Amino acid sequence: MTTTAAPDAGPISLSHSPAPAPGAEARPARTPRPPRLRALDGLRLLAALMVAAYHYGGRTGEIGQAWGTSPREQFPSASSFFAYGCLGVQVFFIISGFVICMSGWGRPLRSFFASRVSRLFPAYWAAIILVTAVFALPWVAYEAVSPSDALVNLTMLQQPLGVDRVLGVCWTLWAELRFYALFALFVVLPGANRRRVVLFCAVWTLGAAVAEAANLPLLDVVLMPEYASYFIGGIGLYLIHRYGHDALAWGIVAISFLIGQHYAIAGLWHPAHVDAFSYRSSTGIIAVVAFGYLAVALIALGKLHWANWRWLTVAGALTYPFYLVHEHLGWVVVGVLHRTLGLPSYATLALTVALMLTLAWLLYHFVEQRLAPVLKRSLSTVRLP
Repeated sequence: MTTTAAPDAGPISLSHSPAPAPGAEARPARTPRPPRLRALDGLRLLAALMVAAYHYGGRTGEIGQAWGTSPREQFPSASSFFAYGCLGVQVFFIISGFVICMSGWGRPLRSFFASRVSRLFPAYWAAIILVTAVFALPWVAYEAVSPSDALVNLTMLQQPLGVDRVLGVCWTLWAELRFYALFALFVVLPGANRRRVVLFCAVWTLGAAVAEAANLPLLDVVLMPEYASYFIGGIGLYLIHRYGHDALAWGIVAISFLIGQHYAIAGLWHPAHVDAFSYRSSTGIIAVVAFGYLAVALIALGKLHWANWRWLTVAGALTYPFYLVHEHLGWVVVGVLHRTLGLPSYATLALTVALMLTLAWLLYHFVEQRLAPVLKRSLSTVRLP
């Protein structure tokens, strides 16, 4: 299993009407909610930093080439904890289920399509161009993909087409795109309501289980049994956020967690072995997955409204471009700081994260903020079938 994560939307705002009671579609307004779920932005950044810790110190591969030795030698105590950072992917998918359900509610298909494309592609295109250019430099030791493959990467469809990836982390975007397509087809297009969303969660859960049992590649591609439960769990938590405590919604969340922890262990657990880079206990894996569900649940229930600091909005905005560039460009930065300049391991780690966050801010300010609105306006005028 590849273990990186894909953040979803930018700063989280509330666009729905006041929450109706369980089983109803409307009711008088309850206590007004804050206009922005900044705690969700903060959780997204935390998940991104978990992934960065995994990529820089919790795995082997090219990052070992960047350090000059195994990260386990660079971080003899911390590397075993960094290894759990790959579970940031599960946290991101839970957040994505929550956010996409919220942003797609009451929105026509054209608007939903325009918002998703304008959110995902500008920073992604910039990251593809930037990483391809850096890896083409003669002094960079990492191999660049062919020009043809780099061009295909601009479509975000390189994985199903069997093309080499410019960004190792972009496999999660392929999972996100499939989730968006399913949600758009079965919820956004006919019009979101509680009954339809509950049915969508139930049918997808059952369909993913059937896909696992059938072992048919086409069903696996469409229904994503390995990841479906996390998206579904996030949707269930949004239903709780919108309608309040609801046994049916809590049932969706509980079942998704029970299935999700199974897939996390199946993909990440292995027996302790002296030759293995790291060992993750099943208890530790379950605990991190449970943390993701619990954190989003607390946000859904309004228990973290006190975390309403403005800087969290900026943190959430930086998460997506940070995710796109941190891994491959991080290899280059780690090599320069540690092997060329001789900085200690932890100083190199901290400075690399800081530099990647700075680059993320530049991408957000000069690419996303300028190109995304133009792209969104253009797509909003497109006629969809």
